[in-house]
Amino acid sequence: MLSVTPIYAGLLVLMLIVLSIRVISLRRRLWVPLGHENNEFLLRRQRIQQNFIEYVPLALILMLCLELQGASHWALHGLGIALVTGRLFHAFGLSRIPENFTYRTIGMSLTFLVLAISALYTIYLAVRSAPLAG
Repeated sequence: MLSVTPIYAGLLVLMLIVLSIRVISLRRRLWVPLGHENNEFLLRRQRIQQNFIEYVPLALILMLCLELQGASHWALHGLGIALVTGRLFHAFGLSRIPENFTYRTIGMSLTFLVLAISALYTIYLAVRSAPLAG
């Protein structure tokens, strides 16, 4: 039974809902049904949401693969915490005007680290458990 990845999937979906509501509410306030009409605040909110959607699903898929392959729950919690923290830092850094590059950079670094470690660990576990041909 899966017990770790669903925790982070749930938390991250809640984060996505908050990010989406922030975009929708600003669109309604500015009367901008599509695009951003060169409004920097709206553009930043859109990019935060879009960046989240670009990276989080892959990270969760990899975490799911790891959990199904029997990866350590401690490792999965470490990856999940790093991913949530990275997404929070990225959103905070990009939402500031002037932009806070430190938070944005830390956020993306954590996200890439989670993706890289998850990918390599998934490959390792798959190769290790693969039956030898012959």
